[in-house]
Amino acid sequence: MLTVGDRFPEFDLAAVQGLDDPKITRVSSKDFAGRWLVAFSWPMDFTFVCPTEIAAFGAAHKEFAALDAAVFGFSVDSEYVHLAWRQRHPHLRHLAIPMLADVKRELSGALGILDKDAGVALRATFVVDPEGVVRHVSAYGLDTGRSVAEVLRTVAALRTGGLTPCEWHTGEALLAG
Repeated sequence: MLTVGDRFPEFDLAAVQGLDDPKITRVSSKDFAGRWLVAFSWPMDFTFVCPTEIAAFGAAHKEFAALDAAVFGFSVDSEYVHLAWRQRHPHLRHLAIPMLADVKRELSGALGILDKDAGVALRATFVVDPEGVVRHVSAYGLDTGRSVAEVLRTVAALRTGGLTPCEWHTGEALLAG
């Protein structure tokens, strides 16, 4: 799995995006150049844990934007499956973030996050700085959801450029170095 200090791979994938009228488009790493990026993966569409995470990232879209961080999610499902899921799941209908289709497992493979048994992406999260360098990575098994609040806190902490103590939150003092 890629780790802190590695370069996030370039990609160009089909995606579903659009707040009220989602459409199939293309999303590329170039779309996020010069910005903080949060990329998260989920195993499969039409499952149980996945929509809770995707909806939570979507609900926090404005909070990430306030930190100048773009957010996208991806799985190994196709853009057509993503679109059908968005149209049918009440918590995904008005999603403010793109859902990328990594059907060929190019991005998942480059990141090293494919589950060895199931062949789907783990629940991984990558925080990438404006230079394209991974600054944070975490991965969970297929059955455990992650904390979007912790990802927000991590992005805010990394953006300070300073030393942040355990449980640090925006507005709190940094440690002296």
